[in-house]
Amino acid sequence: MRLGVLDVGSNTVHLLVVDAHEGARPLPAFSHKAELALADHLEEGDRLSDEGETLLRDFVDGALQIAEDKGVEDLVAFATSAVRDAANGEKVLERIRADKRIDIRALSGEEEARLTFLAVRRWFGWSSGRLLVVDIGGGSLEIASGIDEEPDVAFSLPLGAGRLTRDRFSADPPPAEEVRGLRRHVRAKIARRVGDVARYGPPDHAVATSKTFRQLARIAGAAPSADGPYQRRTLAGADLTDWAEKLAAMPSAERAELPGVSERRAGQLLAGAIVADAAMDLFELTELEICPWALREGVILRRLDMITETRSRES
Repeated sequence: MRLGVLDVGSNTVHLLVVDAHEGARPLPAFSHKAELALADHLEEGDRLSDEGETLLRDFVDGALQIAEDKGVEDLVAFATSAVRDAANGEKVLERIRADKRIDIRALSGEEEARLTFLAVRRWFGWSSGRLLVVDIGGGSLEIASGIDEEPDVAFSLPLGAGRLTRDRFSADPPPAEEVRGLRRHVRAKIARRVGDVARYGPPDHAVATSKTFRQLARIAGAAPSADGPYQRRTLAGADLTDWAEKLAAMPSAERAELPGVSERRAGQLLAGAIVADAAMDLFELTELEICPWALREGVILRRLDMITETRSRES
């Protein structure tokens, strides 16, 4: 069957269409996305602006038409931190649900972490043993660890690359004292949760997902995306620490010239590197492997599981 997933993120809103069959991996059939930067449309009091809502509604209109044109039989829609954290986020989603007749809801941070973990587990399989998964989004950082498909521990922290760039940096590049201040802030937040993960023992396989990690791995020497999803890509802690220091001295325009770094995301790459470096250091990780599957794929896999279970009960 053909499934669609509409992912309303802090930076990008993305419709992914996949062909899915029981017992087989979902195959991407079509992708449509736009960088709406909804997090930049939060007004004072963390309210999503009228302009931000209009941009989202227009994208949903187009996405629903595309889903129909592409023969999508089942569409799952969700929003992450930008809408979830907005003071009027639920009201915005209520209006979209009523007007567009689409079941869209905001995922909790823990749900994000669990669904991302599921995607990583299915990608790497049982031979990976205990997984530790780290995902840096625009608004939040998700961490999960476990031995099964459901993690033993999963949580979210408000340490997204976009959020921290907006809230903590006043210039481009930021002053050294702001960089140090962000480093202290991030490490204190993550350190409070290290024990929640460490109590289950060290991971057999540490994995990172998200655009931020893919870009950091690329500038540290990983293969380009053109080489395909099956190319093994890793990010070494020592390389990340070096690049975090280099990025702090670069303006966004210079970062955008680095391999794999988009102009739109160049501004928040430093904050992402600071979060990634802190996570690797505090969880004592020397290397992270980059997984091409993340939250969207986790949502699709969960939906497929539910469809399969329903069919089994009915047969």
